[in-house]
Amino acid sequence: MAVLFGTFTLRFSTGLTGALLAYYLADLPKHGGEPVQPIVVGLFSAAFFAAELVLSPIFGPLADRWGYHRVMQFGPLFGGVAVILTGLTTNLGLLGATRVLEGASTAASVPSILGYIAIATAMNEQLRGKTVARFEAATLAGIGGGLVAAGPLFTLFDGMGFAAGAFFLNAVIYAGSLAIYRFGVTDPRSEHQRGEKQSFGLRRYVALLRSSHVWLLAPTWIAINAALGLWTTQSLFQLVRKPDPRFADQMLMGGFEPVSVSAGLGVGLLIFFAGLIYWGNRFKSLRRTTIIFYGLVGGAVLIFAAVLINHSRDLPSVVAMAFAAVAVAGLFVLAGATPAALGLLADVSERYPHDRGAIMGLYSVFLALGQITGSLLGGAAAEYRGIDGLLGGTLVLLAVALVPLSRLRRFEHEVDIDPATGPNLPVEADASP
Repeated sequence: MAVLFGTFTLRFSTGLTGALLAYYLADLPKHGGEPVQPIVVGLFSAAFFAAELVLSPIFGPLADRWGYHRVMQFGPLFGGVAVILTGLTTNLGLLGATRVLEGASTAASVPSILGYIAIATAMNEQLRGKTVARFEAATLAGIGGGLVAAGPLFTLFDGMGFAAGAFFLNAVIYAGSLAIYRFGVTDPRSEHQRGEKQSFGLRRYVALLRSSHVWLLAPTWIAINAALGLWTTQSLFQLVRKPDPRFADQMLMGGFEPVSVSAGLGVGLLIFFAGLIYWGNRFKSLRRTTIIFYGLVGGAVLIFAAVLINHSRDLPSVVAMAFAAVAVAGLFVLAGATPAALGLLADVSERYPHDRGAIMGLYSVFLALGQITGSLLGGAAAEYRGIDGLLGGTLVLLAVALVPLSRLRRFEHEVDIDPATGPNLPVEADASP
């Protein structure tokens, strides 16, 4: 439980930093910096996930070697340093460097936390479904809570002429996460056993990846995260920036106050959170790929409804509310895709009981590849067509995610899942060359 609570607080700080930075960048000249274009926001987001992509394959095996409890403590340390530096500068180069540090924070914490969870839920299908859903819920609630809190906090501190104070307050929250991991989490016994008999090296990790079936999940998981990455910080930036006259026909293009954006995010996150809980409890009755398919269809429904809302300025309010209800339903169904993909990854990790951190670290690799793609595509799409560009790009990526799903389903059918004992996957030999 402490691991999940620590995940919540850590991801709260991550979400808070990202949203605060978006608001900061949207009005950077006021704080002594230069004007910022959408593509720069996309590059900053990509830098965060590039760091996560590069460092996760390092921290995952280190967690297997040194212990999950120890390595998960690196995350709050990196994040605390990053957020303090963010509040001290308006230089775009330095701000980009802080995004790299934030990415290192996630790269250290996620593989170690997921490795810990994989051990705790080994051979228990029902517990695994609930736990990965709770992990995703804690992650979502944390990031979402940070996004929601960012508007009021930024408005409060900016109104006092001290916008940097919001970043410094976030450093205190990072310190709280460190305390939770340090004093609230106990090493599982298997950690100590592993540290005595496993070697660590790049050759071992490469051999492990070559022998793993986990790459069957990669195309769908990357595309899903790319779709989500289109909206990481870019949507906040577009909603609060000065309205672009080129997109005057789009109701959602600019001019919103940070507090209003936070309120809307709060409602959306509650719906998504409910979806996570619902679909996480369906692991025993539905296959992972079935839930992922439903999620992709729900995402497409959400996008179509959002397009209609974006062009409903001259329509009666009751029509816009009907579109919003359809969007809510789509968001609820979309929520099932991420815990289902994570559950499938945890199932595959059963082949490698001594390398769970390395395998589960691929969660961050897939997420980072998707988010980098989505962030860069989002910057270009928003520059080209505003909110409509983001929506169109998201729909294309959801369609891409469907393409490899049938192959992934064929692999899943080879895995005989027993509700009492969990995935029936043969344990593979040591991946050492």
